[in-house]
Amino acid sequence: MAKWTEHFGHDDIRPTPMNERSMNFFSTFTLWIAANVVITTVMTGMMFVPDISFSSAMFAIIVGSAIGAIPLALTGNIGIRTGLPTMVITRAAFGQKGASLPAIVNTIILIGWSWIQAYMAGLSLNYAVHYATGYSNINLFVILTELLVVIITIFGHRGVERIEKYISIAMLLLSFLVFYKIFTTYHISTLLEIKLSKHPSITTIIAFDIVVATAFSWMSTVCDFNRNCQSEKSGFWGTYFGYLVASLVAMGLDAVVSGFSIASNMERTYDPTILLAAYGFGLIASIVVFFSVLSTNVMALYSATMSFMNVFPRAGFWKPTLIMGIICTLGALLKEALMSHFFNFIMLIATLFIPVFAIVLVDYFLIKRGTYNAEDILFDTKGQYRYQKGVNVVAYVAYIIGAVFAYYFTYVHPLAIGSTMLTFFLSGASYWGLMKITKQTSSAAHTMEPQTPTSMEG
Repeated sequence: MAKWTEHFGHDDIRPTPMNERSMNFFSTFTLWIAANVVITTVMTGMMFVPDISFSSAMFAIIVGSAIGAIPLALTGNIGIRTGLPTMVITRAAFGQKGASLPAIVNTIILIGWSWIQAYMAGLSLNYAVHYATGYSNINLFVILTELLVVIITIFGHRGVERIEKYISIAMLLLSFLVFYKIFTTYHISTLLEIKLSKHPSITTIIAFDIVVATAFSWMSTVCDFNRNCQSEKSGFWGTYFGYLVASLVAMGLDAVVSGFSIASNMERTYDPTILLAAYGFGLIASIVVFFSVLSTNVMALYSATMSFMNVFPRAGFWKPTLIMGIICTLGALLKEALMSHFFNFIMLIATLFIPVFAIVLVDYFLIKRGTYNAEDILFDTKGQYRYQKGVNVVAYVAYIIGAVFAYYFTYVHPLAIGSTMLTFFLSGASYWGLMKITKQTSSAAHTMEPQTPTSMEG
């Protein structure tokens, strides 16, 4: 067994040295395209029409994606500078022991995310096989999907990078083909004249809030991959434009498809493959959707493993990957029960992690002045991030303030303007204010040593 396990990935949570980094602008750009031109992002675009007009939906998608990608790229930039995974970086703000809770929660959330996507990939693969052979077995294809996810992920980040380039190119080509087919079949005026819902549950500002929340949902994983970027400049802009293009294509595509489907009196469904079949793209769409979900699930499982290793670093890489892959497979077999809670799941991610990364961004760029000591974050040799016996109480108080605010104004008393951006700013401001009050800003700023092991190039 030892012989063939030698070929598995041996990724760990130590800082990635510059000479071992493999991602340039193109690989970073395509990775974040492949991550987001995926069925769950596409499904988000389906929520908007006909609650709001097509033009309003596109406005929310464009503006929300452009704004949401900024903190995503900034968070990824911390990973580039330090070479550390996302959840390890949270130690700097939450403390060596305090970062364990966000890491455990992130692991659970990523597993849940994988459940939903594995089921959707199983649906697409089942559609393709049934179309070609007449055979149908969704459970089997869900299991096969997760088996492929585990096989790819178990080879580490290099295995992830290899598939993303091809998946992103295929998804973009398919998307443009669908856009061309639809707009040469129908006139855009059909979209613009769609009759709106009499009792809409989503407004333009809520749509904007959902789009921003979707971008924020990737913040818990971004450094796991961007720590392999070769330069700060290419990593930042590769992430920003990769996410922006992917979001516009994925959400915009399904807003278009959903809108024309409503105009054509087609049955509403959360499976865009069925809708695309009406335009002659059923088989091709099912295959590409399958591979796009496969690539995203690989990223989710990889990040779940890295989050787990932040708490249990001695567990190694491939064993947790295998175990969590099995858990993801079993959860995906819940099928329809998952989809009924999809919308709430997206908002739950926002509730739990918007405050975390508002705190991390404020801590890094404002409190610590853009400098972390990566070695001390990892090994606690100098105690710069030890705080109160390993826990930064201020970070937890700010987190609770932000999380309670987000939960209350998302689930109990929803705001007409949404809660995502307000939660982000409230959490960050609370952390900065409390750090100033407790006088932890000046001392922290002066004791930091240059981050290691990287000397960043522009």
